[in-house]
Amino acid sequence: MNKSVLILAGDDYEDLELQYPLLRLREAGKWPVVAGRAAGALHRGKHGYPCHTDRAFDDIDPDAFAGVIAPGGWMPDQLRRDERVLALVRAFDAAGKLVASICHGGWICISAGIVRGRRYTGSRGIRDDLVNAGAVWCDEAAVVDGHHVSARKPDDLPEFMKAVLAALE
Repeated sequence: MNKSVLILAGDDYEDLELQYPLLRLREAGKWPVVAGRAAGALHRGKHGYPCHTDRAFDDIDPDAFAGVIAPGGWMPDQLRRDERVLALVRAFDAAGKLVASICHGGWICISAGIVRGRRYTGSRGIRDDLVNAGAVWCDEAAVVDGHHVSARKPDDLPEFMKAVLAALE
């Protein structure tokens, strides 16, 4: 089983929603890889926590990963405009691999066109966006629909990561 998991990164990510999954994946014996527009780039979270990217989006082969995680914050609003990010997320979905999003991270899945007919949650701020994209809104801490896992907010991280790790097994 592939133990590598891609985590999307960019400026203004929600600090806990990137850092908590990164640490939990390491703790579980997985190999998280943080990807952004450039390898080695420094990004700051909404609350100032720094994050360096391991790889650039252009250097990612979805076949080398077990899944992808899209943290929230304001970052997803920028990344969902990047066709490379959308192509990566679509490739994970098409392969039936983990596609996980938390809070505003669901914006990336919406823009990738992969939420229609699926049970999803996210920040209340993207509820209408999910519904308008054809998702079935669920106001739950963690929602699992096939290989998709979604959560609402930082307080949901324990349930989110339990579901993510279960999906990876």
